[in-house]
Amino acid sequence: MSFDRASYINEPGAIDTELRLLFSQDAPLVIFEVGACEGEDSVKYSRLFPNASIYSFEPLPENVKWIEKNFLKYGVTNARYFNKALSSENGTAGFYVSSGSPREAAESDWDFGNKSSSLLPPANHMDLAGFIHFDNKIEVETITLESFCRASSISSIDFLHLDVQGAELMVLQGAGNFISKIKVIWLEVSKVDLYKDQPLVGDIQKFMKKNNFVLFKNALYGVQGDQLYISAHFFPGFRRFLLKSRLLFISLINRVGSKIMFREK
Repeated sequence: MSFDRASYINEPGAIDTELRLLFSQDAPLVIFEVGACEGEDSVKYSRLFPNASIYSFEPLPENVKWIEKNFLKYGVTNARYFNKALSSENGTAGFYVSSGSPREAAESDWDFGNKSSSLLPPANHMDLAGFIHFDNKIEVETITLESFCRASSISSIDFLHLDVQGAELMVLQGAGNFISKIKVIWLEVSKVDLYKDQPLVGDIQKFMKKNNFVLFKNALYGVQGDQLYISAHFFPGFRRFLLKSRLLFISLINRVGSKIMFREK
C-alpha cells in the first residue's frame, strides 16, 4: 500500500492490464472519473491513454484545489475537473466530509482521511476504519450523468471509474437511458453498509445484469473492494470469451482434483 501521493501515481493501476486489453492506448477515449478526490487516478489515466478526454468530478472544494495542483505538477493536459457530485438528481445535497489519518501514515503527504466523504451518512464505516471522523457536512451541487453528458454533447463514455463511497448506484441511476452508452465501468462495492442505506454488492450486480453488463474482474476481497464490468452491447464477443475461460478454469480444477485423488489412493 502506498503512503505517499507520488508512489501511488507512479505505480501500475489496478486494472491497467484489463484496460489495455479492452482499448487501444492511442484511442481518443472518453473517460469519467467520479469521486476523483485529489485527482491521482485521473493523472494515471492521462498517462495510460494520452489521447483520451478525461472528466474528473469531485464535490469537496479542498480536494478540487489539489486536483488543480496535481494536474499542473504532472503535466496533465487532457483532463478537466468539475466541482460537482454526480448523483440521481440535479440540485443540491448534503455531503458528509471525512477526515483523519492512520498512525502508520503520519509522515505521509497524502490525505487519507478525505477519501471517505460521501453523499450518504456514515453507518458502520467508523467501526471498520477507526481513524476516520465525520465532523463536517456541507452542501454540494449535484448533477446527473445523463444531464451532464447532454449539456456537454457527449454521445458515449468509454470508461467510467466510480468511487463515491456508497453512492455508486445513485450515479448509475442518474445515467438514465445513457447507461446503454457506457462501455466499461470500474466501481467500488461493499458487503456491509458502511454508509446508511448503501446499496450492497448484490444490488449493484442486479442493476448491472439488468443493464446488460458482464462482470469481467472481481476484486472484492473481504467486506469491500472493486468490480470491473463491460457492456455486452459494445463487447458481445466477451460473453463467449468469459464462458470459455470459466469452462477452461473448471476443467483445470477438475483435472487437478482428479490427480490429487489418484495420488491419495
